[in-house]
Amino acid sequence: MYLNCHTYYSLRFGTFSEVELLELAKSNHIETVVLTDINNTSACLNFIRKSKAYDIKPVIGIDFRNGVSQQFVGIAKNNHGFQELNAFLSEHSHNKKSIPDNAPNFNDVFIIYPFEKVLQNEKKQFRDHEFIGVSIEELRKLPFSIYTSYTNKLVIQQQVTIRNKKDFNAHRLLRAIDNNTLLSKLQKSEECKLTDIMLSLEAIKTAFSEFPHIITNTEQILNTCSIDFSFGKDRISQNQKVYLDSPEADYELLETLCQDNLHKRYSHPTEKVKARLQTELNTIKNMSFVSYFLINHDIISYSKRMGYVHVGRGSGANSIVAYIIGITDVDPIELDLYFERFINPFRASPPDFDIDFSWKDREDITRYIFDRFKNVALLATYNTFKYRGVVRELGKVFGLPKEEIDKLSDGMYDIENLDAMSNLVLKYGQLIKGFPNHLSVHACGVLILDRPIHFYSATDLPPKGFPTIQFDMIIAEDVGIFKFDILGQRGLAKIKEAIEIVKYNRPELPPIDITQVETFKKDPKINALLKRGKAIGAYYVESPAMRGLMQKLQTQDYLGLVAASSIIRPGVSSSGMKKEFIIRQRYPERRREANPILLKIMPETYGIMVYQEDVLKVAHEFAGLNLGEADVLRRGMSGKFRSRTEFAQVEQKFIKNCHEKGYPEALTLEVWHQIKSFAGYAFAKGHSASYAVESYQSLYLKCYFPLEFMVAVLNNGGGFYSTEHYIHEAKMCGGTIHPPCINTSQFENIIKGKAIYLGFGYLKSLESLTIKRFLTERNFNGPYKSLDDFIDRVSISVEQITILIRIDAFRFTHQSKTALLWESIFKLNANKQVISQARLFKTNHRKFNLPSLTTTFVEEAYDQIELLGFPLCGYFDLMDEACQKSIKASELNRHINQSVLLYGALVNTRFHKASNGKLIRFCTFIDKDGHYFDSVHFPKVVDKYPIHGLGVYACHGKVTEEFGFCSLDIQWTKKMSLKPDPRS
Repeated sequence: MYLNCHTYYSLRFGTFSEVELLELAKSNHIETVVLTDINNTSACLNFIRKSKAYDIKPVIGIDFRNGVSQQFVGIAKNNHGFQELNAFLSEHSHNKKSIPDNAPNFNDVFIIYPFEKVLQNEKKQFRDHEFIGVSIEELRKLPFSIYTSYTNKLVIQQQVTIRNKKDFNAHRLLRAIDNNTLLSKLQKSEECKLTDIMLSLEAIKTAFSEFPHIITNTEQILNTCSIDFSFGKDRISQNQKVYLDSPEADYELLETLCQDNLHKRYSHPTEKVKARLQTELNTIKNMSFVSYFLINHDIISYSKRMGYVHVGRGSGANSIVAYIIGITDVDPIELDLYFERFINPFRASPPDFDIDFSWKDREDITRYIFDRFKNVALLATYNTFKYRGVVRELGKVFGLPKEEIDKLSDGMYDIENLDAMSNLVLKYGQLIKGFPNHLSVHACGVLILDRPIHFYSATDLPPKGFPTIQFDMIIAEDVGIFKFDILGQRGLAKIKEAIEIVKYNRPELPPIDITQVETFKKDPKINALLKRGKAIGAYYVESPAMRGLMQKLQTQDYLGLVAASSIIRPGVSSSGMKKEFIIRQRYPERRREANPILLKIMPETYGIMVYQEDVLKVAHEFAGLNLGEADVLRRGMSGKFRSRTEFAQVEQKFIKNCHEKGYPEALTLEVWHQIKSFAGYAFAKGHSASYAVESYQSLYLKCYFPLEFMVAVLNNGGGFYSTEHYIHEAKMCGGTIHPPCINTSQFENIIKGKAIYLGFGYLKSLESLTIKRFLTERNFNGPYKSLDDFIDRVSISVEQITILIRIDAFRFTHQSKTALLWESIFKLNANKQVISQARLFKTNHRKFNLPSLTTTFVEEAYDQIELLGFPLCGYFDLMDEACQKSIKASELNRHINQSVLLYGALVNTRFHKASNGKLIRFCTFIDKDGHYFDSVHFPKVVDKYPIHGLGVYACHGKVTEEFGFCSLDIQWTKKMSLKPDPRS
């Protein structure tokens, strides 16, 4: 009986979920429900999936509106009708067109025009599939209209948007938020009606009892409609099934690619390699994943043709086929990668290929995919109302003052002292929290499907211009749609740009082949960087935690780095296995304490679970679960399951099997605890290996071309550390850092020999249009000869030229900054009138006799701090206090368990919440020689001796040592004062 029901995916309008709609229908004895969200199809597939559990027949459609004005409701007769509706909505959404008054002539769609709209437009003609919807409230008007005689065209349109008064209040608040208005000023036309609720089947039939033909017409529509999608175990893959023109041709191509490239990867392929290859090919063919591999290969091939750098990771990195045809650069034979993590007979979904490209190249790759393949869309994600955010919005809606809103949002209030209005804000904040607010684009998911995208969903067109479906990854996987992960990261951009910079700065060298990873792995100089923690700028291995871990592990090879990449993850650490792994790595005799069964399963990691596939191995080989059950365990722990029921059953079987195998209960629970504590966070081994490959490429460049590499790091937004610290690292590598120069610098940083010129892009207050203007002029007409020449050629305001002078960009004139500032003020419009274009004729500039004016290095530093955000000289040079007797970072290992004093410039600080809820601070400093030391600030000193911003700190503490890595357990700190700016 209900042809027009909304969920909260009628964004900022509806008040409950699609599952709650089914619960509502069930409680009212309704057997068929039509979900018609406003200009949205996000809930449709999950509504269909969940309806079986409630024994309700699902029907889906769309409520087409312009704002809140309902034009008509479209109800899909079948899957094709749903596709028609999606295509129609998408066309209007993409082109920002209003919904017309009259629906097009759909083939498999019922159209319901609301009674009030029909009256207003005096519509007389209706097609066979078009009807007039009448609510209970509108029945009193019907007998007095001409439409009372349209007996075969009238149907029930009792809109369902709310369940009760509380929902209605929430609805009004959502409408006020959407309209950015006070609740008291919200127009009635923006609201639904208090009567837009679901009545019982008996009650609605009673309401329409005098109009039995309306009930009959409504039932006929409901009976005619049928929608079907397969879900869960019954689903089949909806991805593009064929790459060429047949499965046979696809397999032949995949086989040919493997044979053609086998000797490029393995010069002398062993029987083990050949057997693994054939096993994979057979499995890929039998599981119908051939096209999935070929599509990924196609994307990678385009990337290589364009000269882009990529990293292939995910479970697909465990595949020898992926390695041979170039999707990944991880050798599964060398690493003994677990085949069943990549594919097993119980797996319905294809393996994961997370393919990283440079953040600068990713959009072009995405564009290529849309051009190359037919049915393509981006995956969506839901941005939901967060509690603090919705409290802020509700505070504005209720008209509360900003101070009160801040107090409520930050939780800084005493609940007993709040007034009624503030209590309402908190009450409805809790209710609305978690509602979808708007749709966004998934970070990396691209869909390439067999059927048209609109078979499954309407699409939006976000600013980047790629159609995006209206449901998320969980829904997609439920229905058999598996995403291609196309990611952008800055690490690859650094590698690519560093190669280009080397080519420019050192043209005498042969071209760099960054694919020679096997050579890099064996290079003792590169491995020494890992062992000594000298990997600043290198992707993934530069953080303080990784730097410390690699020194503790004495990491000096590829396999060690692969292990470290997973050990650093929070799960391994929290289970206590990180420390145990380090002990077994450093002290071989400790390995004898490992459980012999686990040691046999995981000899490479000394019987310790380090990688995600270790869960599979242990569950299968230790606990006797089949591979399907083991995969349930792995996926359940990684949070990819919607339901925990199946996971709980596998957990029970794990413990039961271990008991039957006679394992001691303590051993069973210990292994289970290890699995449970880290499986959701650990990397797949192939994933870690992929990161390690990229790290070695970065380390090669850092080792042999450190300055060019650091410029590339700076030009791509850095990484874990601040710009200032990467500049420090460039200095440590022998570079000379120059502030921006008007005749040399570009927008980004450049290098000439060992001289690095900072880019104009760092000058925070310098307008990009100004930069573009003077760089373009310089490129076309040559360097500037003087300040006068610059003023003649470039239209610029006094304020903007002042920034350039203060950063010393005109130092080629050999005039002091103070003199240049006075000249610029005299020669430009002192009354701040900006000249919009360069002068046609050179003016005769007056010469002014100014006294000799100089700038001190302290003034220079403060100008740099203001304009760049940091001084180029370093904070030690600016100290205004004498240092007491102290040690250097390199001397820490001579003072283990002793209290010492070090002076350090702050590099990085971060907090960690201890198990008791108190905060621990971790800091990284550099001493006067530029060498690192790390400190731990336990709760007793965190508040007493705070770390306030960048600068030099006196750090007094006890030297602690763990596996040869020293750090400072802080007892007190003091921030050292800096020389004041003499001009202030």
